[in-house]
Amino acid sequence: MDQTKTHTNIKIHLPTEGNELLDKALEKVNRNEEVTTLWQVVNVNAIDRLGMTDHGPVHFQIVSNIAVRLVRLLVKSGIKMSITKDFGLSGKHAELVVLLASLFHDLGMSIQRDEHEEFSLFLANNLLHEIIDFLPVVQKTIVISESLHAIISHRSDGQPFTIEAGIVRVADALDMNQGRSRIPYEAGKVDIHSVSAMAIENVEIAMGKTKPVEISIHMNNSAGLFQVDELLKRKLIGSGIEKYIEVKAYVQGETEKKLLKEFTIK
Repeated sequence: MDQTKTHTNIKIHLPTEGNELLDKALEKVNRNEEVTTLWQVVNVNAIDRLGMTDHGPVHFQIVSNIAVRLVRLLVKSGIKMSITKDFGLSGKHAELVVLLASLFHDLGMSIQRDEHEEFSLFLANNLLHEIIDFLPVVQKTIVISESLHAIISHRSDGQPFTIEAGIVRVADALDMNQGRSRIPYEAGKVDIHSVSAMAIENVEIAMGKTKPVEISIHMNNSAGLFQVDELLKRKLIGSGIEKYIEVKAYVQGETEKKLLKEFTIK
């Protein structure tokens, strides 16, 4: 069985930390055959037909974990989520929004790569009504609307106007470890995207000293700066959460780790 097909058996896991909304949504997502099949179709298009990186459950697992972590770090720093500020819903609802948007943001690639964010909207809309049917109608309507906004806003020229949408946009860009380039690289597609992604060893997300969030990117060579500047920085600018994040890029030499780049965006 090839790698793409085995991905359909992967279950999404993340530390729910007592958030019963996440527990219920994850249970329904992981049991939904339409969702897992769509993920399979997305990956066939991405990997087999377009020679791109994985865009299946592995990607969604990583992005959703990063997004929920960012929510928790920002809330811990006193940042009020948009769904709380504007609708009076809880931080648990904010975590639910970023989880759902992270899991469904690339569904449209089952139809077409170009403008896939827009195709994702109508696929996700139907699924979201089913996945969070445990919520009261008003809460469900708000969560779905906020999730769909986060989905459309993750594109390169997206304009998030909620913190949750900005989080999903940035979390998507932070899935940049070596494994993200391994498939096209091993298939012989060697370009700046695959080479630079292979340079990224790991990404750490922690409470910052000068900003609420500090992102540390560890590289084995400076080619990884392409990922930092051309992918992450572009997604960070205009996300609405750039003022809360400090980025540090390190390169590991033979004997020591060196800070290669550091930036914040006001």
